[in-house]
Amino acid sequence: MNASARSTIIVLFSVISILFLFFKSCVIHNPKPDECEVVSAKVISIREGSTFDIQFKTDTDNVYYINRGLEQGLNLDSLNAKVLNKTVTLHLPILTFGPSTHIAQLAVDNNIIFTEFEN
Repeated sequence: MNASARSTIIVLFSVISILFLFFKSCVIHNPKPDECEVVSAKVISIREGSTFDIQFKTDTDNVYYINRGLEQGLNLDSLNAKVLNKTVTLHLPILTFGPSTHIAQLAVDNNIIFTEFEN
């Protein structure tokens, strides 16, 4: 194998490794409270997103989501009654490049509505 082929293999392996690490860092699995950014925001709308997600739009035009929330037994009508036009506390897992928009925990007035945290 000549030097050019070895260099190409090394570069290709390096790029694949970097991509693997990048995508692995974007996967949220078993979040912990101390690995989250805590955000307070007023919810102005709730809707179903793709793949059974539940999306929450805030008064600052940010959109956060509960991954597969509808599959987890959450109900849009019930959530509307509990959080619409109220200030909520969100725990957002911190990824390599900052906080995600994935909701690990949602609370209103210290009442936890949804959580992924293990007890």
